[in-house]
Amino acid sequence: MTSYLDDNLITPSDRPHRTPSRTENRSTQGQYPQRDLGTPQRFGGSRKASNTSQPPHPRNNNSSYPAKTGFQNSSRPFNDHKAKRAPFKKPRQPIPALAAGDIRIVTLGGFEEIGKNMIAFEIGNDIIIVDAGFQFEDETTPGVDYILPNTKYLEENKDRIRGAVITHGHLDHIGGLPFVWPLIGNPKIYCLKFTSLMIQKRQDEFKHLPPLDIQEVELGDSIKMGEQTVEFFGITHTIPDSMGIKIKTPWGNLINQADFKLDQVDEVVSEKEEKVYSKLAEEKTLLLMCDSTNQENPGWSTPEWKVHRDLEKLISENKTRIFLAAFASQLERLIRIIEIAEEQGRSVVLEGRSMKGNIEVAKIAGMIKVKPTTFISAEESLTLPPHKVLVLTTGAQGEEHAGLMRMATKNHKVISFNEWDTVILSSSIIPGNETAVARLKDAISRSGAKIVTYRSSELYVHGSGHGNREEVRWLHNKLKPQFFIPQHGTHYMLQLHKQLAMECGMTKDEIVVPDDGTIVEIRENGTKLVRLDVKAPSDLVTVDGFSIGEAQDVVLRDRKMLSEDGIFLVVMSIDPRTGELRKSPDIISRGFIFLKEEPELIQECRSTVRRIVQKYAQPLGQTDYDKLKGAISDHLRKTLLQRTAKRPLVIPVVIAI
Repeated sequence: MTSYLDDNLITPSDRPHRTPSRTENRSTQGQYPQRDLGTPQRFGGSRKASNTSQPPHPRNNNSSYPAKTGFQNSSRPFNDHKAKRAPFKKPRQPIPALAAGDIRIVTLGGFEEIGKNMIAFEIGNDIIIVDAGFQFEDETTPGVDYILPNTKYLEENKDRIRGAVITHGHLDHIGGLPFVWPLIGNPKIYCLKFTSLMIQKRQDEFKHLPPLDIQEVELGDSIKMGEQTVEFFGITHTIPDSMGIKIKTPWGNLINQADFKLDQVDEVVSEKEEKVYSKLAEEKTLLLMCDSTNQENPGWSTPEWKVHRDLEKLISENKTRIFLAAFASQLERLIRIIEIAEEQGRSVVLEGRSMKGNIEVAKIAGMIKVKPTTFISAEESLTLPPHKVLVLTTGAQGEEHAGLMRMATKNHKVISFNEWDTVILSSSIIPGNETAVARLKDAISRSGAKIVTYRSSELYVHGSGHGNREEVRWLHNKLKPQFFIPQHGTHYMLQLHKQLAMECGMTKDEIVVPDDGTIVEIRENGTKLVRLDVKAPSDLVTVDGFSIGEAQDVVLRDRKMLSEDGIFLVVMSIDPRTGELRKSPDIISRGFIFLKEEPELIQECRSTVRRIVQKYAQPLGQTDYDKLKGAISDHLRKTLLQRTAKRPLVIPVVIAI
């Protein structure tokens, strides 16, 4: 018996090759299950774990995993007939060598989206990397685990990589390390202590990988990376030990500001930060690369001290059980909340894997000074009066399996809400999560609990970790850079940042708004900024099960079709001696129509299949099954569209028996 299945699960239609657009995504550490994804494999290959001692993947409890189609060079599950040709891709233009005395900046990620931040600075024979984050999947990448920066340029030049600087410990800056570091030669990592702990905590989930070479540095340190001198300065963000970097060149400093906001009171920058930036301003800033995340927001961001003050007021005035939901990455806020709880005689329950993990890292770093007895289990909290309990939890974005949603829907094994509880959502709503957050609020409201959000309260219960427009303007006016490249945001955000830089006196020729993969050079002894016509590889790279590779567009498109219109499977048993059907075709529908309610449509489809098989039937095994399947797919797609106004994925399967 031979089975002829359309091995890429697509109908033979002409689909243009398209790289899916990147959209804003979740970039904070959230409530997402971490997966042991095996040894990274570039561009597909077998999904069988290289280390047989690894536990099975959550999607499959077998010990080996079939190759998943859709990644370049993936093995094909069926080869009984001629394979389809992959969508045509133009050959990549060669990237010219860097001229002596020039400086090259390669924008690998974080320039068309929020997430997967990664940059490479190339000076002489040295390459210095800044950050290596990832991005969570979005509506353009259904089914994938993570989206990574495309590091092909670094892989081809890994002998010249002198190390990497990690600016802070958020996943959009460290999440890609386990996946891309083995591909680029495991270069040395330089970071501050808390960032080092966050990296090592994440790396513990990939025990099969070699240990990372991490060198902890201090603010103000000056180190050599190859022939280049790199210095570090402190910045304000929502996680401890955040820093910016300064690379010294003969023509001025290259400054990467990373994610930042300004520590300020009534729009007056603190003395500490004034000192940091005044020192930077004493030397010429040749190039500034700066965060663009909040360029839509006018004025100044809410300082974190106001959030701490008002959360303390809320906690002290509510004599009820309090649930406080926040991003697990907002560590400075979480630490202060724990301190407030202890000061007011409350015990703290931690809910959420990432919440528990990050607090544990903060304990190891010595950042949490409260007594160990302050932390209790969910079961122990039921034995205390409500006003003696504060629950710190993940799930403020309405994630289905996060702690807050499970408590709201009474699916938590211990805790559920009641009418005397107060729930504080100490986070903004990430674009795209509005519906999920609305469902969360509805579920909590049904219990009668009181909900406090940044929109419903006059108190400050949340503040962004990214500076608003006037804070960024302050930085531009302080440093007065000669050249500028905006980073960390969608193209729209980067364009807004360009407009602000021009308001500060810069010209168009002094600014480049890049995409992922753009190559920018500073030439002619630091006097000219040039955007090259050629780009570094920037095709979408995903972690999909055990495979890491450039996802083909047809696979993602088919997944979207499956999620929107379902699948329509036609199974035909054909006698190879005559080329005719042995019995009436079997039809399977999933996510499209309920077969028992559409007998006329099913009969019409069967008649169409019988007619087409009879037309293409050839004796003695001469039937061209590829043409047969193509004709059936085309006819059924048209019939189903006319009858249902739906476009299901049509899969014809031929069994020659």
